[in-house]
Amino acid sequence: MAREVTHEERGPAVLDDDDKGDDGLIYVCRCGLSDTKPLCDGSHNATTDEEDGVVYKYPNDAAEEERREIDEIVYEDE
Repeated sequence: MAREVTHEERGPAVLDDDDKGDDGLIYVCRCGLSDTKPLCDGSHNATTDEEDGVVYKYPNDAAEEERREIDEIVYEDE
């Protein structure tokens, strides 16, 4: 599985006690899809049916479109 996600932040996020959930823990997004980055908002649930060996493109705004399969990720420098 691979996923192309656009990141716009350029610096670290400072987390404090206000970021803790009801259980006293801080949940940090690792999938790159959360609308509340760096905190997890449960968006990773959309990835549960991803297939191995498939590259997915997720929209920057969930209202824009559905995820789609892409052939490869090509970087600007390549």
